[in-house]
Amino acid sequence: MTHPTGWGLIGASNVAREWIIDAIRAQPGGEVRAVLSSSTERGAAFARDNDIPYHTTSLDELLSRPDIDAVYISTNNRLHFEQTIAAARAGKHVLCEKPLALSVEDANEMVRVCRACDVVLGTNHHLRNAATHIAIHGMIEDGRVGRLIAGRVFHANFLAAALQGWRVNDQGGGVILDSTIHDIDTLRFLFDQDPVSVFAMTQSGRLAQDGIEDGIMAVLRFPDDMLVQIHGGYTVPYSPGGVEIMGERGVIIGRDCMSQRPIGTVSVRDGDGEREIPLKHHNLYHRALELFTDAIHGGGLPAATGEDGVASLAIALALRESARTGREIGVDLP
Repeated sequence: MTHPTGWGLIGASNVAREWIIDAIRAQPGGEVRAVLSSSTERGAAFARDNDIPYHTTSLDELLSRPDIDAVYISTNNRLHFEQTIAAARAGKHVLCEKPLALSVEDANEMVRVCRACDVVLGTNHHLRNAATHIAIHGMIEDGRVGRLIAGRVFHANFLAAALQGWRVNDQGGGVILDSTIHDIDTLRFLFDQDPVSVFAMTQSGRLAQDGIEDGIMAVLRFPDDMLVQIHGGYTVPYSPGGVEIMGERGVIIGRDCMSQRPIGTVSVRDGDGEREIPLKHHNLYHRALELFTDAIHGGGLPAATGEDGVASLAIALALRESARTGREIGVDLP
């Protein structure tokens, strides 16, 4: 079914240019009608290069447009809160980049205001849309490897120079809120539950500034005493991303599956050896925008809701607190 949907981009970002614009336009009736940038020159160039008919530096101006039904927010993390609140009060649905905010209190308020204004709030946790993770989730749900014992996520790479601005300074950046938060959401999606406590150690100074972390090793304790390790970093070139889920009867292995691209494999290793599971890959962002578009037109939920964004943020901040204090930190989610 065609759902005419006009979009405004709040932030002339790389992720909007590389992934979101195409995903919006892949939806029947999806149109990008305006972009906001803090720089007139950058906004004009972004609009020209991406065939967007209107650009502005004024949030109020963009939100006042009647031809915009939804906004995608991909600005600096510290701006997400005020921009989401303003969009909701203007009656616009919101797909917001992670983290939703820099505090759980602000993220909860974003969810509350969007609900009160009767607009949909989604969090752009793209990895739960991957064919690999959908397959792994189904295998866990079906008990393919029995009772779960442990797992690990390895998701370290080298942060491209074009992305090294606020992500590596004290303006809301750091590997935990920029990257590890995706690993947290992926684990929540795979297990359909939240960790009860976390412990973390971080690195800083290889790329980041001002004491901001650019590497992390963490352990999350899930219910039934299941332990999961996460390794994340900005400073590791050539490392493949993946997951392993270890159960009493075997191991589920996802290789090259922590990517924005539709790639990777899933296999099972047990007493009969290792067997690859057939997958049909798809564009992660196309699926995310399809589900979000359906949600704002009354059909289901976004792939990751605002509540999912609150939970992943709360767990990420617990990891930061653990690294700061050297203690295991309990996770208390509503």
